[in-house]
Amino acid sequence: MNTLQSTERFSDRVADYVRYRPTYPTAMIDWLRNAHGVTPDWRVADIGAGTGISSKMFLDAGHSVIAVEPNAAMRGAAMEWLGSDPKFCAVDGQAGATTLADDSIDLVSVAQAFHWFDPEKARQEFHRILRPGGLAAIYWNSRRLVGTPFLEGYEALLQTYGTDYTSVAERYADEPRMRAWFGEGWRGTASFDHRQLLDLDALRGRLMSSSYAPRAGDPRHEPMIEALHKLFDACAVGGRVSFDYDTRVFVGEVL
Repeated sequence: MNTLQSTERFSDRVADYVRYRPTYPTAMIDWLRNAHGVTPDWRVADIGAGTGISSKMFLDAGHSVIAVEPNAAMRGAAMEWLGSDPKFCAVDGQAGATTLADDSIDLVSVAQAFHWFDPEKARQEFHRILRPGGLAAIYWNSRRLVGTPFLEGYEALLQTYGTDYTSVAERYADEPRMRAWFGEGWRGTASFDHRQLLDLDALRGRLMSSSYAPRAGDPRHEPMIEALHKLFDACAVGGRVSFDYDTRVFVGEVL
């Protein structure tokens, strides 16, 4: 997939993305503090920041954050949401060309977007913008595919109706590949449990925030939504289903 396709494929999903995509566990911030010495005065560059979900996590933890996002609709949503915070700004840039100054960043944050990047261009750019001793934290929510009837049914639904699901879903790197990417700068990894409790409307919105979910007008859309309703009715407890994730984070210097 070329860069234009990857940067624009969420443009028509922004409203659903803002409302229904998961946050990240605050335990990850505690781990960065306690295990890696990150403090609130560290300036964060959030690369591929999207609508600002990850940026807000660092703002709430006291950091100044520059969101780097090439998709104009997503960047606009982030500014609308977070732009009143004096510690936040957003710029039009990409992982390999952030527009940020040399040695100007203490912590590079990459949430969910790393699999869209050219890894070598990103490494060179992160090395350029990070100060000596600065760190990169690369992390994502990986949806659990098995473990409950809902999780397994949802995966089957995506396999059946997703437009290009098998080519883009769960393309996240494993630990050996991340160790290799960091090389001698590798510092460590951790995993955290995370979940969303979703009613039917929120579950529908979460599905439609995914770039591979067929939109209204596609012949697969209505059958997919019907199947989603049936799955929810079969699995909901107290009017909600548990959408479960493993949040993986990889940290190191970019040498």
